[in-house]
Amino acid sequence: MAPMPDLIERFKAGEPDAVRTVYREHAGAVTTVARSIVHDPELAADVVQQTFVKAWRAARRFEGGREIAPWLYSIARHTAIDALRSEMKPTRGGHEPEIDRGVEAESFERTWERFEVRRAIDGLPPDEREVVRRSHLLGYTHDQIASQLGIPIGTVKSRSGRAHKRLAVALAHLAANQTGERDVVQDET
Repeated sequence: MAPMPDLIERFKAGEPDAVRTVYREHAGAVTTVARSIVHDPELAADVVQQTFVKAWRAARRFEGGREIAPWLYSIARHTAIDALRSEMKPTRGGHEPEIDRGVEAESFERTWERFEVRRAIDGLPPDEREVVRRSHLLGYTHDQIASQLGIPIGTVKSRSGRAHKRLAVALAHLAANQTGERDVVQDET
């Protein structure tokens, strides 16, 4: 969702409510960008905080009429790469010499897909979301989930089934994009 021009102008002026609104609207995607690069939740949280501080400090230079999301993602990407490089530096004292390593960030498309999946999961009803979280993110079996939640296994299976149907509908555009990309690749060969 594109922020309203009024919000951007208020953000550029450093208005606290506008800054909070921009944060609420974009923190999830900025977190996805950060985690795709640093692969560490705590470091990603630091990157998100630094990203919004940098954005707030540079807000006056933001060009009105542009989308704010790509600007924030760019700040997040650069901040994450800097944080990762900083983490690779040894501390003082007889440690191993510093080794330069290339940083391979995920493509924007892959990061966007992660964000879309995360947003689709967040949009599930709470009982279905919890089953999906425990099953796919934490790796528990249906039996384990039933035991943990104190519900019959049939309930776990039905919630899982409903959740997967909702996710298939919510993420159909990603499958359509991948099919279109394959068609283009096949046409080029």
